[in-house]
Amino acid sequence: MLSQQQWREAAGMLPFLADPAAEMSRAFSAQATYVNLPAGTTVFEEGDLCASFAILAHGRVRVFKIGETGREITLYRFGRGESCILTASCILSDRHFPAIAAVEEPSEAFVVPYRVFQEWMDTYAPWRAYVFQLLSRRLATVMAVVDEVAFRRVDTRLAEFLLHQAPSGGLLQLTHQQIAAELGTSREVVSRILADFAAAGLVQLGRGSISVRDRAGLERRAAM
Repeated sequence: MLSQQQWREAAGMLPFLADPAAEMSRAFSAQATYVNLPAGTTVFEEGDLCASFAILAHGRVRVFKIGETGREITLYRFGRGESCILTASCILSDRHFPAIAAVEEPSEAFVVPYRVFQEWMDTYAPWRAYVFQLLSRRLATVMAVVDEVAFRRVDTRLAEFLLHQAPSGGLLQLTHQQIAAELGTSREVVSRILADFAAAGLVQLGRGSISVRDRAGLERRAAM
């Protein structure tokens, strides 16, 4: 059961709790729990049963796959007011979790047991609408990832990634392996392309860091 403070936070964040007197709101207050998730926590491993459904109040969770070769690809991240669509899909279809979900930043979440999740899907239209909207939005994100990996050149995607991630100072504290996991490619490919970028004067490489030296040049590479 949620405390008054936790309930107020949930009601201010989730549209299906707009009416505190509604049956859906009373059910959420009585049956949801509030948990802390330290950074580095693995929420689900591939093959796990989905025993609960979590909606983040604070923090960020990364969902990713690891292939047989050890190569990683980030499927999506979710934050405040969002949840993991693979968890919802697994509960609805009674299947095991097909990826890995890990906490990137210290997080807090509202957690609903899987049987309660199923009951609410059958009972409350606002809850169904929330879950289906999550599925719709996240599916578009995953399809964009598939399109990126399948159809765009890695050097173009890497240039775009560096431009998007680089702060105003132009310095990124990222390893080549971390970048490879974001782009769904191998560390060796990322290292080779970054070496080409460095030779062209676009970036400067350091130990665990990349400094953007020529944003205009990277923009041209991203547009190729």
